[in-house]
Amino acid sequence: MGSHRRNATLPALPEPSAEPAAEPRRPVRDRYFDTLRALALIRVVTYHTFGWAWCGMVFPSMGIMFGLAGTLMAKSLERPAAEVLRSRLRRLLPPFWFWGVFVVLAMLVHGWMPGWQIVYWVVPLGDPPGNAWGEQAWEILWYLRTYLWFVLLSPLLLRVFRLAPVPVLFLSLAPILVLNFLWSGPDNRFGSALWDLSTYLFCWILGFAHRDGVLQRTRPVAVVALSLAAIGCGGWYAFSHQADFGTYDLDENPLAQAFWSAGCVMPLMWAKAYFRIDFAWLTRFRRTDRLVTIFNSRAVTIYLWHEIALILAVPLIDRFWNVPAFEKYLPLESQWFMFGVGWVLIAVFVLLCGWVEDVAAKKRPKLLP
Repeated sequence: MGSHRRNATLPALPEPSAEPAAEPRRPVRDRYFDTLRALALIRVVTYHTFGWAWCGMVFPSMGIMFGLAGTLMAKSLERPAAEVLRSRLRRLLPPFWFWGVFVVLAMLVHGWMPGWQIVYWVVPLGDPPGNAWGEQAWEILWYLRTYLWFVLLSPLLLRVFRLAPVPVLFLSLAPILVLNFLWSGPDNRFGSALWDLSTYLFCWILGFAHRDGVLQRTRPVAVVALSLAAIGCGGWYAFSHQADFGTYDLDENPLAQAFWSAGCVMPLMWAKAYFRIDFAWLTRFRRTDRLVTIFNSRAVTIYLWHEIALILAVPLIDRFWNVPAFEKYLPLESQWFMFGVGWVLIAVFVLLCGWVEDVAAKKRPKLLP
């Protein structure tokens, strides 16, 4: 889920006029991927605010984020694997530790007594423990745990993928089928990690396929057919098993999530490679471009702190009821109002805590990138 960029500062050169100065403003990172990541984060906050089951079908944010991370990981592994792993861990863990200090202390104050499993608050290879009081804050850590495992496994996964790209890509859906129909795995932290890894393995490998040009060489009719088939399988399984899961929400149904995400992420990644989409035009809209930059440079901060922002929005809005003007003129009962307050608090956390991502990336801390 990490993303970091800066416009390179070039040595001063003689310029014939002021016009060429605009050229270095072009983004270093591809704005197509950056925009997808920003939209994915917005969708995550939207889902956690309103709980709309259809959100995941409109925009499968987790599958998209794993797909983007997979292609960036394949690019990074052009360098020595050990160096890449150290860099990824350094960028991920300090923001997690900084956030975890507040969550762990709050749970301790509310009666939580951790055992040896507190080690997962240091390296989240398994779900970190916690109490029911802090569950809304820490339950989102499954994504960081899954991302961490994918990062650690990527040197091996990428090597296997390059032995037989297309067969490995399709076989990456096999683990979720095995877990769903043949063996459900152990009922522990390892089992939870296994399910999540299997659910998003195809999307991660799809990132490899994009980076290595496999998608670019795929014919459009094949992409459309395969995408529609995967979406059809995922949608059918989600709606036909509502009785089993109590909802058609993809987040509750790993098999449906795996196939639906595969079907949606594939055309997004293929279109990027086939049509060479880069969204360079976004730089003409400075405010929007600035927001995309902030979302990507503070992606870990936004993801970690957004649930706490939504939690704090509730008692804050309760205080508004004590102000007659607020009670009269503000839609205090509306979920949309809470959504707005939540984003204000997220912005506050970005300003107060986002600098940790700069430190983790060995950059000069800034309030905003």
